[in-house]
Amino acid sequence: MTDDAAVQEPVRHEFAFAASYRLPALLFGITPRTTWLDIGPAGLRVRYGPWRMATSLDNIAEATITGGFTFLKTAGPPHLSFGDRGVSFTTNARAALCLAFHAPVKAIDPTGFITHPGATLSVADPQALLADVRRLVPGVGVPAGQ
Repeated sequence: MTDDAAVQEPVRHEFAFAASYRLPALLFGITPRTTWLDIGPAGLRVRYGPWRMATSLDNIAEATITGGFTFLKTAGPPHLSFGDRGVSFTTNARAALCLAFHAPVKAIDPTGFITHPGATLSVADPQALLADVRRLVPGVGVPAGQ
């Protein structure tokens, strides 16, 4: 494989499952085998049990590390924020990468009636995902005050 070919391959980020999140997630078909995030030149793809989210890299506007979530607001299926319509794919309360998009994306509702201007993703290594986003999306912003 040439270096150019290696650059074209997406990078897979697994989700970090806290023990307390495993059973609520399993009830919705969300397991380590059915949950991952791929990012590469073709875009960002998320699988979260039966749910999917995808967007092009040029749709990523901001990226920031976040965490300290409450169990009831994050355990189980994807959660919709009623405040900003963001979607949370969270398998732990500790840490995640929050992405903001230029144009809202489909995730919870495959018909696209509900779209999301942002997504919170509790991958095993949010810092590594942030580094991949910054490498693949030159000039990606961080929220003011970060």
